[in-house]
Amino acid sequence: MKRTPLNALYVADAISLTGNAIAQLAIPWFVLTTTGSATFTALVVFFNFLPIVIAAFFGGVIVDRLGFRTTSVVADLASAGAVAAIPLLHLTVGIELWQLMILVFVGALLDAPGATARAAVLPDMVELAGIRMERASGIRGGIQQGALLVGAPLGGLLVAAFGATNALWLNSASFLISAALVSFFVPRPGANAEEEAPGRFLAELAEGMRFIWNERVLRAVVLTVLLTNLLDAPFPVVMAVFAEDEYGSATDLGLMYGVFGGAALLGALAYSAVGHRLPRRRTFVGCFAALPLVYLAMATRPTLPAALVALAVVGFAAGPINPLIFTVLAEVVPTHLRGRVFGAVRAGAWAAIPLGILVGGALVGTIGVAKTFLVIGVGYSAVVGYGFFNPAFRGMDRSRSEGKIES
Repeated sequence: MKRTPLNALYVADAISLTGNAIAQLAIPWFVLTTTGSATFTALVVFFNFLPIVIAAFFGGVIVDRLGFRTTSVVADLASAGAVAAIPLLHLTVGIELWQLMILVFVGALLDAPGATARAAVLPDMVELAGIRMERASGIRGGIQQGALLVGAPLGGLLVAAFGATNALWLNSASFLISAALVSFFVPRPGANAEEEAPGRFLAELAEGMRFIWNERVLRAVVLTVLLTNLLDAPFPVVMAVFAEDEYGSATDLGLMYGVFGGAALLGALAYSAVGHRLPRRRTFVGCFAALPLVYLAMATRPTLPAALVALAVVGFAAGPINPLIFTVLAEVVPTHLRGRVFGAVRAGAWAAIPLGILVGGALVGTIGVAKTFLVIGVGYSAVVGYGFFNPAFRGMDRSRSEGKIES
């Protein structure tokens, strides 16, 4: 019974993330096939990521004030309504591009605090269950990747069979199920001795930022992920154009996402099993070093089987990265700051994604898919190469000995 709340949280994440994976394929495909414009497609994806940055940064204070469980439930219910409005409008009066952008923006704005809240409550559920944080983080990472594995091919099939907007009904339903699971099975965390009465909003926000700034390893992680996410940001746009140009099918696009997600799932589960034995810095830098390979491979415009092989190799290397980062965060961040710090780290890591989406869409339209992949691959190699020489990442191994480790 001690593991029931943790398992419920895992299932809630799995269902919600699967719905999001469907939406991340369905919305860009709808815009691309409707307008024929990579730039408009990038613009809609931009409006999906921009509010995540805003809400994650400012919403962390709300998460800490309302409580992790309450914020998760309320955010999921609100997101369900925003997402359901897209297919509802399309089926009744029709939906314009500007309306779609607004609803995508609102849905993402509401979803971000819920995701932060579920992440913030996880360490308490892990402690209640009595398992290692590496194991729990690896399972959580596996669920995140598994959602892509299931959601992307399912999204491709749904889009091909029923249309892009109709596929969004499942995304709306996923939020409702997630809210119900957290509400019924995840207990409210007990009072924390370090918890203080709410103060001014900006002062509380600044407290979380100071904590990140004073932790050298957190600063280094945020900067690295910010830069790599800037380069990764055009991926949905470039891959959608690539799939249409080379293979001509949403199903093939979903298959490529699914292979990447399946390999990343295996990588995350491998970290769950053996992560507590691995040197964190070497694992982190080594896994990141493999990621540019997928862009360099795609620049050659490979056949579908060759593309799937490249995505599988890089996906496996990507799998342990987020679980490792989350393990470090869970060890070093105090409970009363989790909402602010987790939210600010997420916002900092994702801050460049909206810019990357727009730049990537413009690059595809200007220089083509192959050259865009090549530019991203070269830039990615430069960023991750610096990680081998950055001493701040040694703090990852120190946090293991200084932080609280569950046995």
